[in-house]
Amino acid sequence: MKVLQLAGLVIAVLLITATPVFAQEGPGTAVFSGGAIGAGIGAALTLVGAGYGFGRIGSGAVESMARQPEVAPRIQIAMIIVAAMLEGATFFSLIVCILINNVAKW
Repeated sequence: MKVLQLAGLVIAVLLITATPVFAQEGPGTAVFSGGAIGAGIGAALTLVGAGYGFGRIGSGAVESMARQPEVAPRIQIAMIIVAAMLEGATFFSLIVCILINNVAKW
């Protein structure tokens, strides 16, 4: 519940601090695009998900190694392979968020 409250507070602060952008006047003013906000939120969710995934991988591997120490090298190899695939998916998602942010106009 505290995580949801914190997330709501962060979004509220983000929207309140974006108010000066809407106050601009004159020719050539910026156009509001939700793409930048979406890219920022997408990058944040990607990193939170990756952190959760890495935590689950690490805890599962350590627990398995504690139960069967003789297969620890095989578990470590499998853990590294899965972590590399998770890191690749995270990197791809962050690149997509950066590209969306560069296209967004304010």
